[in-house]
Amino acid sequence: MAERTRVCTEEMEEKTRRRKEDNSSDNSDKVTLKKEIGLLSACAIIIGNIIGSGIFISPKGVLEHAGSVGLSLIVWVCGGGICALGSLCYAELGVTIPKSGGDYSYVTEIFGGLVGFLLLWSAVLIMYPTTLAVIALTFSNYVLQPAFQNCVPPFIAIKLLAAICVLFLTWVNCSSVRWATRIQDIFTVGKLLALALIIVVGLVQIFRGHYDALVPSVAFEFQQDASVGQIALAFLQASFAYSGWNFLNYVTEEVVEPRKNLPRAIYISIPLVTLVYTMTNIAYFSSMTPEELLASNAVAVTFGEKLLGWFSWVMPISVALSTFGGINGYLFTSSRLCFSGAREGHLPYLLAMIHLKNCTPIPALLVCCIATIVILCIGETHNLINYVSFINYLSYGVTIAGLLYLRKTRPNLARPIKVSLLVPISYLIFWAVLLGFSLYSEPVVCGLGMVIMLTGVPVYFVGVQWKEKPKWIYRFIERVTYVGQKLCYVVFPQNDSSETEPLTAKATN
Repeated sequence: MAERTRVCTEEMEEKTRRRKEDNSSDNSDKVTLKKEIGLLSACAIIIGNIIGSGIFISPKGVLEHAGSVGLSLIVWVCGGGICALGSLCYAELGVTIPKSGGDYSYVTEIFGGLVGFLLLWSAVLIMYPTTLAVIALTFSNYVLQPAFQNCVPPFIAIKLLAAICVLFLTWVNCSSVRWATRIQDIFTVGKLLALALIIVVGLVQIFRGHYDALVPSVAFEFQQDASVGQIALAFLQASFAYSGWNFLNYVTEEVVEPRKNLPRAIYISIPLVTLVYTMTNIAYFSSMTPEELLASNAVAVTFGEKLLGWFSWVMPISVALSTFGGINGYLFTSSRLCFSGAREGHLPYLLAMIHLKNCTPIPALLVCCIATIVILCIGETHNLINYVSFINYLSYGVTIAGLLYLRKTRPNLARPIKVSLLVPISYLIFWAVLLGFSLYSEPVVCGLGMVIMLTGVPVYFVGVQWKEKPKWIYRFIERVTYVGQKLCYVVFPQNDSSETEPLTAKATN
């Protein structure tokens, strides 16, 4: 560490020691990520990240590609099943390699720095900022909709409110892990209540005999010729609504008793979300014909206008609350990805530092916030989402393939959870078929996604592998790190080896 950075760190640590010298112990002086995520908050993170704007928008895309009501419902159920298979694999990886960072940390541990860096590069550069920008724009659009009932809200107003929302939630996440998790808990309950309202109203419609579209003879009437490629695209649409099922693995080091609560949260959350999504789609079809659903750009709002009467205003508000919680969840988890990447030396070391008092990764949060606002200013968010969706599912497959590779190369590694080999193999077969047909159906979109990822190769060799850089580059990095520490009041966290010791203690290699 550079002399100036070391002095800065020592100064701030000395201030903390003086402030706590009367009542501190060795344990309380540790500057580490706080373990404040219990089982309830862990479930809220998974559910809150999965349930965003997807379930209110994606049913249209699933039905459009599936071609019939019956097949679209099968896609929703199977999509949840595939997520369950993937989450079981991630549960094993999460307790075997108990590091924050999710896919990136596992792939780096298993396959080495280059593969891990490529996942990190695509996620930090495009994937998560773009997803955050889309969710923030959806939030602001629904918040402003009641004020512009007879016209479309001004796009500048939508962008401005989206930026304010991202800035506010960044401040919350910088201030306290507990505040961030409490927001996640509250808004997750709000999302489930909104979906419960849709489900209850839909069930009332069914009991009244309004289920014509759900009768098997009608439900499997195809509006277009079914093809494997179109079904694969329907699964991709459903997978967008299910995305986020792996996000608890990004904050493993902040979970209380992760070897117990990580798998428990997965076992509770994934089946619950699958049930809620399936019942929500059944409710949609109880009151809307397939033609009406395909003509709607906001299915939940159309549903509310048809059945809730004067109470229909609750639906745009519910979608806004849902997306607000989604933004908070994505900020919380994506900042931990930056933190993990910096700790491995793949990003500037400043991003691996945490606030001396609040123990939050403020530099990483600020990078996520700034990247999201830049994407908001660019405006081409939906095109970018199409390009990086391919990368997202590619990273899932590479990570789960890593589980099989780790089983082969390190068979004696301590594994508190060990799933059957049929689970990762089944997932990889589905994954290969899905991505293969997606590449066949949308070669340009998938190809551009690969290009975005591969631009990280020269960056890796220049930024990470090249050790003999000119001295002025090191001096510049040292100066930026020094100023960043002063501004953000951050230091390197102390390692807590209590959870990571079993990772290597019983390994033979």
